[in-house]
Parts: sequence; structure tokens; C-alpha cells
Amino acid sequence: MNRKMIFFMIGQVMEVVAALMILPLVVSIIYHERCITAFLITILISLAGGLILTLIFRKGNRVIYAKEGFIIVALSWIIVSAIGALPFVISKEIPNYIDAFFEVVSGFTTTGASILRDVEAMSKGMLFWRSFTHWIGGMGVIVFMMAIVPSQNDRNMHVMRAEVPGPTVGKLVPRLRDTARILYLLYIAISVIEVIFLLAGGMPLFDSLCHMFGTAGTGGFGVKGDSITSYNPYLQWVITIFMLMFGVNFNLYYLVVRKQLKLALKSSELRCYLLIWVSANVLIVMNLMNRMGLTFNLALRQSAFQTASILTTTGYATADFNTWPQLSKSILLVLMFIGGCAGSTGGGLKVSRVMMLFSDIKRELRHLLHPRSVEIIKFEGKRLDNTVLHSVNSYFSLYMALLILMILLLAFDKSDFETDVTAAIACFNNIGPGFAAVGPSANYADYSWFSKLVLAAGMLLGRLEIYPIVIALTPATWTTRNLLTLRERIRIAYQRSYHRRHHEE
Repeated sequence: MNRKMIFFMIGQVMEVVAALMILPLVVSIIYHERCITAFLITILISLAGGLILTLIFRKGNRVIYAKEGFIIVALSWIIVSAIGALPFVISKEIPNYIDAFFEVVSGFTTTGASILRDVEAMSKGMLFWRSFTHWIGGMGVIVFMMAIVPSQNDRNMHVMRAEVPGPTVGKLVPRLRDTARILYLLYIAISVIEVIFLLAGGMPLFDSLCHMFGTAGTGGFGVKGDSITSYNPYLQWVITIFMLMFGVNFNLYYLVVRKQLKLALKSSELRCYLLIWVSANVLIVMNLMNRMGLTFNLALRQSAFQTASILTTTGYATADFNTWPQLSKSILLVLMFIGGCAGSTGGGLKVSRVMMLFSDIKRELRHLLHPRSVEIIKFEGKRLDNTVLHSVNSYFSLYMALLILMILLLAFDKSDFETDVTAAIACFNNIGPGFAAVGPSANYADYSWFSKLVLAAGMLLGRLEIYPIVIALTPATWTTRNLLTLRERIRIAYQRSYHRRHHEE
């Protein structure tokens, strides 16, 4: 294992985070707030730690393989979250470190689950940093670093595969650094357009920036206790549209920029994504009108916003969907699992994986009816390799196992079943609000420190899609010797015994 390269890149990530923290520092200076010192201390700690690591490990082999890529991503996200919590603790705006860590992990993983009871009491600098973590984590901390920091080789593809969500990751252009730059340029361009539309609707600049960060990263942190409810219908529709836009695969935007609109619109994942959103809206609008007596316009606005928010795993709210009829809540629960498209900033299983899972189930059912039939599964017009299908099935199995484990661990707390189940689903899929005691009008403050750490771990597992965290925390990953399975040990022992007897004879 190339340990030197692992710690060298972690050092670079710490330096980048120190640089990014200058923005909330400037906001604090503009508003003359006391949290200036907290940001300065954290910047110095992060910068000093980064410089020490890069100076110590700057010499050596720069090659990164798959294992190193997973470890770099996992450790970087944990360390960045640990550092990002410091301003809250130092400023005493969130004095408990575990609460601050939970809040920042929720920010970087674009979950939007919060322990804050009074959001509006926070300083502007802390609110900005809290929302800015969404924007940083949306496209990826290391992808951002790769876009701005020169690299001597293109082995960073393993790092990008570990951080960018989705079953498959590819380059837009031959050079990986150029791919990272294109992704971030598209990300910045759409973000700026959203801010312009929000300002046009009368939203203040500070609020516009914070809500843009939350929408772009599909996170959900805001500056008001009622999320988006108190803003006018125009602003709610703007955020609805941009939530859906950020839930789309960014590769399709690249095709649009290259004037290949027809090719982008042919995407089967995009069509399925929009069909799911429209279908959910039709059912919920009818349900809200029949059961709650809402007008068509109000039902459509609330439904469109909430389905977009849950499907893209953003977590913003314009209504307390805890009070909605059971059918509407059940539809939202299903949307929690699906998530956005692969290559977007959304969480969840991803639409592409859901499509592949159903295609594989369909093939197996046909094979049971016609054992001799051979069916080829295609996705986006290309034949799906059995390796990809096996990977998707394995991921889903591990996903469900870890989700069940999270629910069991939360059961040690004193919350009710609906709260624990939806809290686990909401955090693991990076959504934020769940149902019952963790609904859109509540928060996660009442959970114990143990449950908050379990949920924070779930957020990291969900955002990095399980494998980087699991691999980094597996002891066998860090051993230098080859670990043999019991079967391999028995086989080798038998061979040695056989050769020894044969030699004696």
C-alpha cells in the first residue's frame, strides 16, 4: 500500500478546506461577528496539519491504485468533517463536539439533518459555513481539489470513482483533471443562474447564497426554522426546478453544452427520473385534494416541491408532510430510497441502480419461465456486463444489511419505531427529514450521543456509497502481508504435506 500518497493527498485536502473556510470568515468580518476568531483558529489548524503532511510525504511513489483511492476518500471525508466542526465548538454556537460533528457531517454529506432547535439564532458566518458545506460536498471535496491542484499522473481516476456517486464513473474528456474542471464549471454555472433567479424573486443575497448551496448540493440547510415555507410561491417554484436540475446526471449537461441536446434527451435514466417525479405528483395531488381539501394550485405546489425535495434527497420543506394522508407519506417513503440520477449531487440508491435491479429481476423471471432463453440487458443503449449487474446486486444487499443494522442500533434509544426507521432511511440516503419526531418541523437533537454517531456514520456511508468507508475501516486493508482464507490455508498445508510425504518415499 502506498501510505505516503494517502497522507500526502489528505494533507492537500486539509489545505483546500482551510482555503475554502476563508469565505465564511469574510462573511463574519462583514457582519462584525464574534465567530471570526473561531474561523481563524480552525483555518490555522487545518493549514498547519495540511502543510505538515504534504511536506513529510511529498517524496515517494505517486501511484494510486483502487485500494488507495478508497482509503484517501474515506479518511479525507472523516478528517474534513472533524475539522469542519471546530468553528461551531470554538465559537460555542454548538458547544457539544458530537452535536457539531453531526451537523457538519450532515452538511458535507448533503444530508441536511440538524440538531439545531433555533436556526435563526445562529450567526451569519456560521449559517454560511453550515450551508457552504453542502455546496462543497455536493460535487465532492476531492473532485474540487483535483480540479484546481496540478497532478503529475492520471491515476486519480480511482479517487474519483470512490467519491462520485453512481454504479459507473467515466471521463468526459481524456484528461481526468479536465473532467473535474468541466464538472465544477457546470456546477458553478447552474449555481450562479439559481442565485440570479432567487434574487429576481426578492430573496436577500445572503439567503439566496445559502439556499443555492443547499439546492446545488441537494442538502437542505436553510436560514429559517420553517425551511422554505415562509418564502413566496415564485421562490418555491424556482427552488423546485433547480432541485430537479441538480438531481440530473451532470454528464447530460455537458452534452447540452456541446449542442448534443437530442442525445441528452435520449437518456433512459433521465426519462425514468422525470416519470417517477410526475407519477408521484399526480398521486399526491389527488390524495391531498381528496383527503385534505386543498385547492389544485396549492396541492400541486406543495406536492411538486416535496416530491422534488425527497427524490433528489435535498430535504427542504414547504409543508409539514407528517400531517399528510398515509398514501402521500408512503409515496414519499418510496422516493427516499430511489434518490437522484447517477453522477448528480443527489443521494439514495440512484435511479440507474433501481432500473438495473428491476431489469435483472425481469430477466430472472423470464429465465424461470424459459430456462433456455438468453436475454441481454441494455442500459442507455449499451449492453450491461454481468460484472456491473453483480456489483449492483451486491451493493443493494450490503445497503439493506447496513440500513437494518442502523435501525437496530437506534433501537437502543428511547424513540418510537417510526422515528427510528425513517431517521435511519433519511440519514443513510442523505435526505435529512424523516417522519414522526424527525419530521420537517422537528430535528435530531433528542437523540443520544451514541445514536448521533450512528446516524453520522450512516450519512458518510450513504454519501460515499459504502465501500470506501468499509474498506478504510477494515483492519486487513492496512496489513502488509497477504491474508489467506481458511480454505487457502488448508489447501497450502495439504500440498506441503503431500510433497513432504512424496519426498520421504
